[in-house]
Amino acid sequence: MTIDVRPASVFEDVRAVLGPKSPDAGVCWCLSYRIPSRLNQELRGPARGEYAAGLCAAEPAPGVLAYDGDEPVGWAAVAPRAETTFARNRKIPHLDDLPVWALWCVRVRPGHRRKGISHALIAGAVDFARGHGAPVVEAYPLDNGTARVDLTMAYAGLRKNFERAGFTHAADTTSVLAGHPRILMRLDLR
Repeated sequence: MTIDVRPASVFEDVRAVLGPKSPDAGVCWCLSYRIPSRLNQELRGPARGEYAAGLCAAEPAPGVLAYDGDEPVGWAAVAPRAETTFARNRKIPHLDDLPVWALWCVRVRPGHRRKGISHALIAGAVDFARGHGAPVVEAYPLDNGTARVDLTMAYAGLRKNFERAGFTHAADTTSVLAGHPRILMRLDLR
């Protein structure tokens, strides 16, 4: 299997990975950290998908998709931190004033897990950020050690996967997800 990672500019492919089965569902569409809290609360049902479609039509794309052939099998959200709620997050520290990019969500579709897709997504997201001039990429994964993580809450990624991609622990945070602490990890691209 060869995994190809591309910018998430085709909305139908983003829908295949992130979209709900029911168009009226209030799923995330990976908007929770991308948009202000008030707007996140206001967008309901199909409006969330419409907002995501607008992001796919913009430059840069809202992240990257992994493909197995022509089938979209995974997603990673990556954007300048200044354009996300991480720019104002009190639980995750800012280490400096560099225009870092944030990588906060890695999702692999059921039926495609345990095939290295998350690793390809992390590498593809880093390449995407590098191509848009990012000096540093930050991630906020779970520091779960050997403990199992509920797949629904594993979207933040796992420390070991980011370490494998060359990221290093940069700071502790006060953020906790699914009972596991989140840490700030960085990859310097300079």
